[in-house]
Amino acid sequence: MSRHWVDITAVGFFIVEWLVYALTLEHSAYGRDSLSARMNRYREVWVRRLLDRETRMVDMQIMASLQNGTAFFASTSLIALGGALALLHATNDAITILSKLPTDLSTSPAMWELKCVGLVLICVYAFFKFAWAYRLFNYVAILFGGMPPASQRDTPAAEAHVIRTTRLFESAGRHFNRGQRAFFFALGYLGWFVSPWVLFVTTAAVVIVTWRRQFASSAWSAMAPEMVDGETMRKRGH
Repeated sequence: MSRHWVDITAVGFFIVEWLVYALTLEHSAYGRDSLSARMNRYREVWVRRLLDRETRMVDMQIMASLQNGTAFFASTSLIALGGALALLHATNDAITILSKLPTDLSTSPAMWELKCVGLVLICVYAFFKFAWAYRLFNYVAILFGGMPPASQRDTPAAEAHVIRTTRLFESAGRHFNRGQRAFFFALGYLGWFVSPWVLFVTTAAVVIVTWRRQFASSAWSAMAPEMVDGETMRKRGH
């Protein structure tokens, strides 16, 4: 056990970073200003504007594209799962190849299989998240179809339907984001197949890249409320 303390620490670091990042993004005040949170506001805007329209064919086409994208990621996660299972089945061949490399990357069969099992679990998690997101997008499409007509947009029933649809829409997006996050961290997890020290580096790199996309990217800046309400409107005024 003592000789594997680096591996144990690296995997613990990987798990803690994933959990802390996810909890910060979804359950903290800091995360409420993320790119995903800003996009959630526009989900509600979309649903409310949908209520004002009598013809909603374009909205349903957009929803279909969201469903297709989610289905693509779900099928991709199954392909990745198959690849991880193939790695698990080819343990002896992989160890033989690693032993012949100029850099010593040799490992025991048990350790290799443990690494593959971890990758399999990540792929399974991603598939469940994408599959559930796809199901939720189907439910949102049904709620779109059941949206009250524009003539009833000021009724309490219409307001309740908007809130219900928006919450389900946000839930679908949240599970889709969790699936994508699993893909990103799976890429970082691959560093463990090289070395536990590489796993430290790749995990940190994934966290930095994903954090920057959520809180410091050009897309995040473009979705800033002050940009929409202030500077953009001022430029249009000129």
